[in-house]
Amino acid sequence: MDKLVIKGGHRISGNITASGSKNTSLPIIAATLLTGNGTFTLHRIPDLKDITTFTQLLRQLGAETAFSGNTLQISSQNVTNVQAPYELVKKMRASIYVLGPMLARFGHARVSLPGGCAFGPRPIDLHLMAMEKLGATITIETGFIDATIPGGKLQGGHIVFPVSSVGATGNALMAAVLAEGTTTISNAAAEPEIETLCKFLIAMGATIKGTGTTELEIKGANSLNAIEFHNVFDRIEAGTLLAAAAITGGDITVNGVDPEQMKAVLKKFVHAGCTVQTTENSITLKSQQKLLPTDVTAKPYPAFPTDMQAQWIALMTQADGTTSITDKVYHERFNHIPELNRLGAHIEIHKNQAIVHGPQLLSGTKVMSTDLRASASLVLAGLVAQGTTEVLRVYHLDRGYEKIEIKLNSLGADISREKYNEF
Repeated sequence: MDKLVIKGGHRISGNITASGSKNTSLPIIAATLLTGNGTFTLHRIPDLKDITTFTQLLRQLGAETAFSGNTLQISSQNVTNVQAPYELVKKMRASIYVLGPMLARFGHARVSLPGGCAFGPRPIDLHLMAMEKLGATITIETGFIDATIPGGKLQGGHIVFPVSSVGATGNALMAAVLAEGTTTISNAAAEPEIETLCKFLIAMGATIKGTGTTELEIKGANSLNAIEFHNVFDRIEAGTLLAAAAITGGDITVNGVDPEQMKAVLKKFVHAGCTVQTTENSITLKSQQKLLPTDVTAKPYPAFPTDMQAQWIALMTQADGTTSITDKVYHERFNHIPELNRLGAHIEIHKNQAIVHGPQLLSGTKVMSTDLRASASLVLAGLVAQGTTEVLRVYHLDRGYEKIEIKLNSLGADISREKYNEF
């Protein structure tokens, strides 16, 4: 297993370019299953474990893939297998994304119940409800979701999500683009990742109205075509890099971004005492000597993202006062807090709220990653901690951050990757 060994006390400063978005890459890769007409060429795909796992899944289904230099080529012409096996699906919850496109194209999909990060319940019932609204019959037995279409083809319908769900909205979109008639999705997720998926599907030949809003209308197409597509930046990686500069009293320019998609996060950095300047495709942050306590509430886009909650808690351990961080998306996403407290933080948990008392002098020790964003928070804490911090089980981190230690080292950090034995 790998661990990151971080020697704290180094300022993060310099210029860096954001990687492509993991959370956008996964649904657009799944969407390539919708057609066998041609070969897709996808640019700015990050080199991550989740991408590797997902392309392995597509090859298991019969697709052909080639990945080089952040460009991924996919041909789904020879896909015949409609069963997504447990061995791959257990590694990441996003594997559920293959359900909609396979069902729409082949009329049948058999997908293992998904695995993924170990925090809180993230049920798939909204995904299944969406498929049923389009005419599918769903059964769950022996650990598999078995979806069929009695009529042979999905039918347009009205899907109303009781809560906003990025994953379920994406699955519903991919199923609806090949359904007969018109589908409407109410209370759809409006995150940039869904907006990008809409643009991808439209470029393939789909007809979608309401892109970027919570009300979507999809007119089913008879067929779709493979395309060349440029992925968008990873707004969570960009936010994490900004936090690395903020927590170390540094300054950073992140290029290749769209600041409009990060307005809620940038606003909080300003409230915390940082200076933030933006251009059309860059963000520059300069951290002051004294961080100010800044409360956040994580909610669906365009609010502060739940995927930045753990990093913000790490940052607020250095703020001069008490901060409240509330997560209204995943109420139990606080596995990083005991580990941050091991480093010397003073953080309390009250239901879905963390109370951070700062500033605290952090001291390096061994800490354990429990999920993707928790890992990022521990790395941020390690950057400012005195002495050496060892972040174990960084395979979580590798699922969502492309060469994070190399990027941070280029900005002044002192991080090495080493092997270790778990037991």
